[in-house]
Amino acid sequence: MTERSTLDDLTSGTLHVEINRNATVTLYPFSDFFKGFDQVEAVRSTFGEKTEVVLKNLKVEFFSFRFGYMGVSDVDGHILISTHHLKSSDFKILYLDVVHELVHVRQFMEGKQLFNSEFEYVDSPIEVEAYRHAVKEAKRIGMSEKEIIEYLKVEWVDPESHKRLVEACGLKIE
Repeated sequence: MTERSTLDDLTSGTLHVEINRNATVTLYPFSDFFKGFDQVEAVRSTFGEKTEVVLKNLKVEFFSFRFGYMGVSDVDGHILISTHHLKSSDFKILYLDVVHELVHVRQFMEGKQLFNSEFEYVDSPIEVEAYRHAVKEAKRIGMSEKEIIEYLKVEWVDPESHKRLVEACGLKIE
């Protein structure tokens, strides 16, 4: 849809612009970038017998911001990934983030509301479930408790909220 509109422009009186709001999003198959996840027990326990089908049909979208990590679209359930995060993050962190986001994909498929302003980020049942799952996998792949607690730190969470998230995931900050 192209929107034609005029705005009052202080310099020329009227500003005549058009904004095409019909941009297409390029989606790629998840498996083009993330191979072998259908064999990971943490993923299989998320989707059960539907694992192969879900991952085969899952799409990813890349965005180019230096800030940001991953998320799941609340419109159609595809995964959004920062190209900066994809290129520069430690492999274990990237892996755990994919495991975390796949929980959100399942939650979306179940009709759960991914974004709920009723809760702070670290208190959201949606986030706590996904982080607990990622923490369980982090332990399985041999990360220390200290490394996992560090993994749970994100820029937009203050130290007190971080502590709540750590505790909600069954860990303790020493």
